[in-house]
Amino acid sequence: MIDALSRRPGALRVVLAILSGLATALAFQPFNLWPLAFLGVAGLSVSVLAAKGYRGAAGLGLVFGLSFLGLGLNWMQIIFLEALLGLVAVESVFFLVLGLLIRLSGRSRWWPLLAATSWVAIEFSFSHFPFNGFGWLRLGYTMADSPLAGAYPLVGVPGVSLAVALIGQGLAWWLQRLSWRRGTALFACTALVVLAGSAGTLVGPGAQTGSVQVGWVQGGAPGGGVYGLGPARTITKNQLAQTIRLADQVDAGTLPRPDFVVWPENSTDADPFADAETGQLVRSAVTRLNTPLLVGAILSGPGAGERQTASLWWDPTRQVSATYIKRGIVPFGEWVPMRDVLLPLIPELAYVGDQSVPGDRPGVLDVQLADGRPLKLGVLVCYDLAFDNYAYDLPTHGAQVVVVQSSNAMYQGTGQIDQQFAMTRVRAMELRREILVVTTSGVSGLIEPDGTVAFSVRDHSSASGVVSLAERDGVTPATWLAGWVEGGTIAGLLLGLGYLVISGRMKSRHTRSGAEDATPGNPS
Repeated sequence: MIDALSRRPGALRVVLAILSGLATALAFQPFNLWPLAFLGVAGLSVSVLAAKGYRGAAGLGLVFGLSFLGLGLNWMQIIFLEALLGLVAVESVFFLVLGLLIRLSGRSRWWPLLAATSWVAIEFSFSHFPFNGFGWLRLGYTMADSPLAGAYPLVGVPGVSLAVALIGQGLAWWLQRLSWRRGTALFACTALVVLAGSAGTLVGPGAQTGSVQVGWVQGGAPGGGVYGLGPARTITKNQLAQTIRLADQVDAGTLPRPDFVVWPENSTDADPFADAETGQLVRSAVTRLNTPLLVGAILSGPGAGERQTASLWWDPTRQVSATYIKRGIVPFGEWVPMRDVLLPLIPELAYVGDQSVPGDRPGVLDVQLADGRPLKLGVLVCYDLAFDNYAYDLPTHGAQVVVVQSSNAMYQGTGQIDQQFAMTRVRAMELRREILVVTTSGVSGLIEPDGTVAFSVRDHSSASGVVSLAERDGVTPATWLAGWVEGGTIAGLLLGLGYLVISGRMKSRHTRSGAEDATPGNPS
């Protein structure tokens, strides 16, 4: 098939690359057509290997990236269309490189393996570079409802990405030369990958050492777009109103009394210590509950024109006794790289406001519950979810329960919310922990250790409740093995490609030498 496609007009290869990119995007939420991930991976390789040279392969990789990201990240246009176009343009360059790597891999008989490892290397690259990366659309996030889901607690997102890429490249290898022999080998290898991944189902949740009653409040927001949080203090006032309803239900006995309550990220849009009205709203909520409140707050500083996104453990008697500063901050969303250069050129970037400064410590808070019990509370804030090590840090630093605070008000009604919730399900499966998600306006919910959703609240609404979370200890293999899988995969790719380059030069040198020896006048 690849040879036949290489003899066809180049437009057919371009169409195949576009369709492959769209298919890969449809594997992600909100579409969740996960089998298409394998077809998308295979389609890219078929088109690239049929290209006429490396320039054509690079172009097809770029076309794939533009279609994949254009559909997969289309929710970004609710901020600015220019933001979507800029992000897609920058991130598509990684897929241009992927096209080159797959083409180079095609020089080896083991090209499906090298091409699969190329996917992992590219995902690692765009998850870390530039500006700390944008690791949002990774193949490993598509398999929460697939037979590969069992692999999450074993090898994490990097390992599942590798498994998806291996199956997809195996499909491309079969399409390269259709035969029963290759088809049988593909079926056997796919079954082996799935079987190996299913071993992760044997990894159970950590041992339960107790339980804690956790209240949660989704206050609602005007949403969406840049000004989705509404006028100043709108979110905080909404949170307080819904908190009062929660407290009334607790007093009436319709809900159990919580040991603490969680507000979402950006539940204050001003520093509660610097803005008197905001501080009074938070204190009113704490007083009404008479229990500790985990507040998602914006803090001024540490420098002029800077801010930090914080999780504050606000105790009724001791005020704030523990703080986590969000580590995963969004480039061009919470901070502007090269601000002095870009802001004059793109005035719209002023909507970002003060420059966010990330924290540098894991999100594990040593806190004391209303009844005096100590608790190690694990916290991830929104974009923290996109960083493997931020999630893995929680159980390795002793977190007993895990909550995610998020602010999705700007993205109400878009696929961003579904994609983030799916990522949270994957983190729950990796860690084998319950995760309580609390957002400003949706989707809040409770995710079980196996990734099933115990409940969720629809987008663009107000709600509250109390859930029982198991206190657990222990870590899964993914928390320490996933990084080695990723690093080992990239090292294997570099060795394989290095061998191809060196052996290719040696063959070329040998060919030139043989040609010179055969020319008249050379002694033989």
